[in-house]
Amino acid sequence: MKQGPLSGLKVVELAGLAPAPFAATMLADLGADVIRVDRARPGADVLAIPGDPLARGRRTVGVDTKKPEGVEVVLRLAGKSDVLIEGFRPGVAERMGLGPEQVHARNPRLVYGRVTGWGQDGPLATAAGHDINYAGIAGALEPIGRAGERPVPPLNLVADFAGGGMLLAMGIVSALYERTSSGKGQVVDAAMVDGAALLTTQLHGMRAAGVWPGPRGTNLLDGGAPFYDTYETADGKYVAVGAIEMRFWGDLVKVLGLEDEDLPVHVNADEWPRLRKILADAIGKHTRDELVARAEGTDACLTPVLSPWEAAGHPHNAARGTFVDIGGVVQPAPAPRFDRTPPETPEAPREPGADTADVLAELGYDADALAGLRDGDVIA
Repeated sequence: MKQGPLSGLKVVELAGLAPAPFAATMLADLGADVIRVDRARPGADVLAIPGDPLARGRRTVGVDTKKPEGVEVVLRLAGKSDVLIEGFRPGVAERMGLGPEQVHARNPRLVYGRVTGWGQDGPLATAAGHDINYAGIAGALEPIGRAGERPVPPLNLVADFAGGGMLLAMGIVSALYERTSSGKGQVVDAAMVDGAALLTTQLHGMRAAGVWPGPRGTNLLDGGAPFYDTYETADGKYVAVGAIEMRFWGDLVKVLGLEDEDLPVHVNADEWPRLRKILADAIGKHTRDELVARAEGTDACLTPVLSPWEAAGHPHNAARGTFVDIGGVVQPAPAPRFDRTPPETPEAPREPGADTADVLAELGYDADALAGLRDGDVIA
């Protein structure tokens, strides 16, 4: 049995893209026994990236769910599991014979987790979309970018992963907790547009309080304030500055050697253009690593801007083991940390369908039954 706070939890994942696999990865990282249902035909599976971190730490079965026998395999698997995860458009799982009603008929205690862009209902429920679209109508995309310029997509992190996969994982764990008292499963509807909107909660409060008054790129946390922004260094790299509070600002001034300069009050928005130039000029005289060394041991809130590929080498990340090497691919380690039930390092991704025979044997399929399913191209 795997280690971690979710050790003993059994999860069925219907193979999909981005948010659903991320939710399953989070559960698997924390000790859940996740079995991904891949397609039976070689080459027709969703896993297309060798060593894909979103496929780590779980077993995989290859099943043709377009065949009744394949649907029955998945239903039997769900019947012995705690959670099922799917990320299809609304109605697809039902048409497959694997919707909540069909699954709960076999296992009423199962938590049925589903993640979509728009949610299971609403005018856009069946429309196509991607992270940028969901974040767009959620109000999470418009604030990101420079003043006077178009909004900048924050990769596909806001809706797909934070507002989708992570929200689904949170919903699943919440439903499992509720099950301890009710004894019943339920459906968790994680919509990426809902999750992306949820991430902007603080902005709505700041707007109502009058501390987020301006358009994109002119406010405290969107690059409008010169003391909360990124700056280019002499070697063409970048540092991040987040010296909001007065004492942090004081340390930054010392680190940059500006204590004898005639500086404007840093929170006076009217002076921000002049202050930005002063900071840019001072920072631009040094390399990134020189500035980082000067800021070490202070509260200047000045740090390097690292690429994802550099991040693993940072001394702090290295000391905490924030990144791990799994199957030759350096990637983020499981998080958060647990003092009594720490999870183990995830296993490398397995070939789709690699565990089909073992998993089906656990479900009670004997050798003859397995041979029949293989001959009928029902399983890999």
